[in-house]
Amino acid sequence: MTYLAFDLGAESGRAMLGQIENGRLSLRELHRFPNRMVPLHGHLYWDLLHLFAEIQHALHLAGREKIQLAGLGVDTWGVDFGLLDRDGHLLANPLTYRDHRTDGMIEKVLAKMPAAEIYRHTGIQFSPINTLYQLYALVDSASPLLDIAARLLFIPDLVNFMLTGRQVSEFTFATTSQLFNPQTRAWADPIFSRLGLPRHLMAAIVEPGTILAPLRGELTKASGLASAPVIAVGCHDTASAVAAVPAASENWAYLSSGTWSLLGVEALAPVINERSLQMNFTNEGGVRTDGVAGTIRLLKNIMGLWLLQECRRQWRREGREYDYAQLTALAESAASFRAFVNPDAPVFLNPDNMPQAITEFCRQTQQPLPHSDGEFVRCILESLALQYRRVLEMAEELQGKKTEVLHIVGGGSQNALLNQFTADAIGKPVLAGPVEATALGNIAVQAMAVGEFKNLAEARQAIKNSFAIQEFFPSDSAQWDEAYQRFMALAS
Repeated sequence: MTYLAFDLGAESGRAMLGQIENGRLSLRELHRFPNRMVPLHGHLYWDLLHLFAEIQHALHLAGREKIQLAGLGVDTWGVDFGLLDRDGHLLANPLTYRDHRTDGMIEKVLAKMPAAEIYRHTGIQFSPINTLYQLYALVDSASPLLDIAARLLFIPDLVNFMLTGRQVSEFTFATTSQLFNPQTRAWADPIFSRLGLPRHLMAAIVEPGTILAPLRGELTKASGLASAPVIAVGCHDTASAVAAVPAASENWAYLSSGTWSLLGVEALAPVINERSLQMNFTNEGGVRTDGVAGTIRLLKNIMGLWLLQECRRQWRREGREYDYAQLTALAESAASFRAFVNPDAPVFLNPDNMPQAITEFCRQTQQPLPHSDGEFVRCILESLALQYRRVLEMAEELQGKKTEVLHIVGGGSQNALLNQFTADAIGKPVLAGPVEATALGNIAVQAMAVGEFKNLAEARQAIKNSFAIQEFFPSDSAQWDEAYQRFMALAS
């Protein structure tokens, strides 16, 4: 049985084929394509039609190989959405979470509804990228789109609608919005009514593993594929990535590492209290472990490798082209622990010039300024590792127990230097891999939906049997402890 996973990230999309045989899971890339934010009239858009054209091309490639699909599923980055009219027509290309329309929206929302009340209903950390503030920005500006919109669908739900014609919202993705109550597992109606948000736009919720509908006939005909079920997987990419964590023990934490870093633990119930609010922790939905009980991803969003990606982009503009291996080599040769940044400082969300933003942060915090490109990279990687320690300690406090190991999955797990820094900073072993965890988790949920895996534990064991995991052990604890004290003075 062959499964097709569409894994759409902020920088690129992938169509991955997976097969399960003798308790092992194999993965093959069918198609890879770029994704990009498109600036227009002062706003940043996603080109959704471009993404769907690439998805159609991948279906054509599968049809050309005469692949018989047992299922296909879609996962994407979080919080963003599009609006449909009553006939199902997309009203505009979706704006990106990095668009500046949400500037000042948190303050406007909190003037109408206290933070503690919003958090009590949603358990989601406060961030300007959240769907809540994107939707409120439309209300605040009296957007004419709201006059003709009939449905709000998140990005993976939009793609599923294009593939099947069915308009629903998948649970793990809905929980990222700060409009959903993970305790009642329903839309947080008090938030809609208090803030004047259009509740009628929200779709019915389906669980991960729900078979939505067969692939639309026009798509099967155009691609040459036989009909295949489209399955709502863990449609938030982190939900799929966590589903693929090859954990062997009970006391583990995860880090989904990429443009964003998402670090947390897998919990059986939401943790929503005054302390988790103070820590600004989030409770997002997870994939069901046994076919019945759902899980909660108790985690915190960290800005992640975005800082490094944006530095690389700026240096390319200036005529210095680096691949990631070269950047790592530059960092290795740079002096350690010269300066740190708080990766989650608002100035790093979408600056025009990331190296300049880092320099200014160091100047304002009276630290040595990075000069060489290697010093910038070293500053970013050390700061991320120290922030990982900070967030891990928070997660352990909220759970009331220590973790034994940190699993790093996703594209960032390939950065061996950052993995070692992380092990050194947290003082615990780090297990890195698999790289394509998101696609693997996507496929695992599909296989559970059609009965090829009995439960998530069986799927995780198959992933563990199939892919190499790198181990990193802590060293230089005293130096990292001293660096952590300096970092905490900046981050607090």
